Amino acid sequence: MMNAPPRRAAVIGSGVMGAALAAHLANAGIPTLLLDIVPPEDSGVDGDPASPEYRNAFASRGLARAQKAKPAAFYTPEAARLVSVGNLEDDAERIADVDWVLEAIVENLDVKRTLFERIVPHLAPHAILTTNTSGLSITDMAAVLPAPVQPRFLGTHFFNPPRYLRLLELVPHAGTDPGVLATMRAFGENVLGKGTVVTKDTPNFIANRVGGFAVMSVIRAMIDGGYTIEEVDALTGPVIGRPRSATFRTADIVGLDILVNASQTVYERATDDECRDYFSPPELIQRMIKEDMLGDKTGSGFYRKIKKDGKSVILTLDLDSFEYRERQKPSLGSLDVARSVEETGPRIQALIKGKDRAGEFVWRTLSEALVYAANRLGEVADDVVSIDRAMKWGFGWELGPFEIWDAIGVDAVVKRLEKEKREVPAVVREVLASETGSFYQRGKDHSLSYFDHGKRTSVDASATAIDLDAARARGKVITKNAGASLIDIGDGVVCLEFHSRMNAIGADILGMMTAAVSEVEKNHEALIIGNYGRNFSVGANLMLLLLEAQEGNWEEIDLVVRQFQKACMALRYSRRPVVAAPFAMTLGGGCEVVLGASAVSAAAETYMGLVEVGVGLIPAGGGCKEMIIRGLEGAPDVEGLDLLSFTRAAFEKIGLAKVSTSGPEAKKMGLLRRSDHIEINPDRLLYSAKEMALGLARQGYRPPDPTLEIPVAGESGIAAIRAQLYNMSEGGFISEYDAYLGEELARVLCGGEVPSGTRVSEQYLLDMEREVFLRLCGQRKTLDRMQHMLKKSKPLRN
Repeated sequence: MMNAPPRRAAVIGSGVMGAALAAHLANAGIPTLLLDIVPPEDSGVDGDPASPEYRNAFASRGLARAQKAKPAAFYTPEAARLVSVGNLEDDAERIADVDWVLEAIVENLDVKRTLFERIVPHLAPHAILTTNTSGLSITDMAAVLPAPVQPRFLGTHFFNPPRYLRLLELVPHAGTDPGVLATMRAFGENVLGKGTVVTKDTPNFIANRVGGFAVMSVIRAMIDGGYTIEEVDALTGPVIGRPRSATFRTADIVGLDILVNASQTVYERATDDECRDYFSPPELIQRMIKEDMLGDKTGSGFYRKIKKDGKSVILTLDLDSFEYRERQKPSLGSLDVARSVEETGPRIQALIKGKDRAGEFVWRTLSEALVYAANRLGEVADDVVSIDRAMKWGFGWELGPFEIWDAIGVDAVVKRLEKEKREVPAVVREVLASETGSFYQRGKDHSLSYFDHGKRTSVDASATAIDLDAARARGKVITKNAGASLIDIGDGVVCLEFHSRMNAIGADILGMMTAAVSEVEKNHEALIIGNYGRNFSVGANLMLLLLEAQEGNWEEIDLVVRQFQKACMALRYSRRPVVAAPFAMTLGGGCEVVLGASAVSAAAETYMGLVEVGVGLIPAGGGCKEMIIRGLEGAPDVEGLDLLSFTRAAFEKIGLAKVSTSGPEAKKMGLLRRSDHIEINPDRLLYSAKEMALGLARQGYRPPDPTLEIPVAGESGIAAIRAQLYNMSEGGFISEYDAYLGEELARVLCGGEVPSGTRVSEQYLLDMEREVFLRLCGQRKTLDRMQHMLKKSKPLRN
């Protein structure tokens, strides 16, 4: 039986991790008490030792550090108000008011035991106590707790930074109450937005055990084969489905000391591990530790950033000379070939078939990691799903180790291992002898099962996750083209899914948007717009637009812009509710699609904004119009309303190409309405959008009034913004072309040279958007900005 989920929490320890945990609890709306020790006399803290400011200094500093963190630990600055600070001497009794106490202090069992002795007397009888240890024994810690507390104790291992890394490893001991475990699992997933796995109480649990081995294997292979750091990072990053930071940039970010400490834990505690020696740091790593080359925290590691000729330059550690040198571009034949393969599995297959240094390195390190993960099955977790999910959620792997076994082919890997006279794990031979010869299997209905000790077990399908692939496999695609699909997801709801490259918006997507509204109005209850790509949408297809502009195909550009405006207006005035489900990058045209929806269920990690000025353009799919409408929503409809203040706010968001750093911040910016939903668990995003759409339908949804007239700031507003632009240009804050773009944008937002307070139609503003957009497409400096963005992926301020 599950307990009630925590409503209030306390985090003990205000170091980097503890403060970041408190921040993420606040993000989830949980009032949190952040406690630390009273600073000792030699701590360097100034002030009266008896004052609260002095006694709470460590916790206050931790909170301040979290508030200044980059990337941001809080969704919005205001969320920090949910965190209160204190110290363990004066405020221990405040623990009695919380439902969950999370310990996040130094990794030392004796220190933790002392802390438990101090806080346990204050625990509420129902309160759950957990530790954020990354490797110490949960069983050993439980043994020092009073018997009544032991059932309410377990490990909750978050990954840093907790806002951004999804993995939460739950580590029960033998006496943990199953109801407490179930409560924390549901709480982690539904409230904190985590991907949770239950791991066994073994050294470093799942992710750090398997991931730590993979890193140490890579370092050994680099040393043995004489590879450069650049070569290794090129071979262990996105090309094999790993993060862009690959191996050594990640090590610099995390800290080499942290990496070595984690490895040392395995070396000392996992004495029966067949690869125990891999966790003993080689001489290179020992030397770097000795010389304080720990990475970003000490200013140098595998890479070092310096200033040269006024610019930041990144140098690389040369392993032969042990000096830093300029970065070298790797020249690896198999790598260049593999990069042209789009899907991760086939790309890995292409790499390991290579007969050059690249192929040899990837095969050696990947095969070692696959064998190691297979040998951990039953030790760190009972099932392959938990291990795969831990590596994907904790280390950012696109495919978990057992998914990679299947992607390469279990039979192919085994044959190569046997040819090299290497040992094949027993479980792999069992899988090979099974009917499918794979760890995972898809049923005809697209249901997924996995090999489970000689039988097939279904992978739990969440009731709050919508599987678009499964819907496709069941024949639920209503219609599709190269850029988008319309999929029936049940209960009268249809999903419009973008699937172009980077979900860039072209004519195919625009046509499907209009078709989607028509289909839903005739045959269904509601429409949602969402997908499972890397980003919701990066905006219009800039390459096609540039080509058309260079050729002077103005009629073609005009037609596409009209089509985009028509599609967004179709969403806005659909007789059935339309709910957008944005996440990650939702930029430019992607943002305009969301603005056109009836309502929004946005991921907490949504980076949304109208960024067209970065390529010398303005929003022309209704973005300018919508920002004016949104600004005026809720304002009194009276004569003399200060229209300039609303217009200036819209101008700043668009003119400065502001992008939200989270879903909640998108609400603050007016890109989302107050009534829009923020979904913290990305796996629930489409489900939340569907439920929201059904709710609107059941309430008798009605579209906005099509006769809407919008009061505009007119010529006086243009003059005011023009003066502001002049001052900024004279002060050197913006370029002459920035000022020109700003004036063109101001004309649209102010409704042109009309008297202030003039009421105009939506179509009037849409026409102005389109006219200015077309005019800007003909400007040389706009074309230069577009080219620069395509080449450098960053704006040009010409």
